[in-house]
Amino acid sequence: MFLDMNTEIVAYLGMILILVAFFLETRNVIESKAPFYLILMAVGSGLLAIRAYLIHEWAFFILEIAWFLTAVIGLLYLSRNAD
Repeated sequence: MFLDMNTEIVAYLGMILILVAFFLETRNVIESKAPFYLILMAVGSGLLAIRAYLIHEWAFFILEIAWFLTAVIGLLYLSRNAD
């Protein structure tokens, strides 16, 4: 029960981060290629991937890993072009 409660907290935190990023992007507060947006998406999807792994939700795990990698690759692309 303790593990379930902790992983659920992780899942809610990840969900909130992704929703905040999406809300800010749809309100033109940040752009989808902005570092802050990509960080929110990477951390949020990373947390959800951890939760999915722990509860053995493999389709959700793969989806969240794809989102995580997309955000991280976007951040790497930005840092490479900043030089």
